[in-house]
Amino acid sequence: MQTSITYFDKPGPANTEATLRLARERADALGIRQVVVASTGGETALKAVEVFRGYKVIAVGIATGPHYHDREQKVVQSFSQEARQRVEAEGGAVLISTHVFGALTHALTNQLGWKASPVNLIAAALRIFGFGAKVACEISMMAADAGLLSTTEEAVAIAGRGRGADTAIVLQPVNSPRFFDLRVKEIICKPRQS
Repeated sequence: MQTSITYFDKPGPANTEATLRLARERADALGIRQVVVASTGGETALKAVEVFRGYKVIAVGIATGPHYHDREQKVVQSFSQEARQRVEAEGGAVLISTHVFGALTHALTNQLGWKASPVNLIAAALRIFGFGAKVACEISMMAADAGLLSTTEEAVAIAGRGRGADTAIVLQPVNSPRFFDLRVKEIICKPRQS
């Protein structure tokens, strides 16, 4: 098999439209019907349900609560209620859940000062391929753990860093306890810089 990979000059939300288009083209070519997309506030999720109309689209948002970088420890939910309602009205699903690589690692760091937990090392190793690649693997496990993403068929996972999307991969999803069985089958697009 021969395919092409698109590399963006820089990471960021400016690549969202192209990332979604490329992901849709590859999903169509492979007959993949399930898509998982990272979305902080809901904007990327809204674009994804439009591009992937007729597909099973799962948007994964940031967990509710104080975030590890928030010194005030405010309990917040970044995914807007309006975006959630619109995504669900289009047939998509929204998952707000604890991050597979995040919650316990942050607790260990905050409480005990541990910076090199095994989970942190795994997340850091995945970031070698780019932040979006790490997030794409993470959200696919979160969606599988929630019963929203089938582990018996391939999926397209779309992510980025912060806002927007700049990375899309084809993977064989797994539940988080089976992390080492997760397989990234193809890279559709990613930034050259991380």
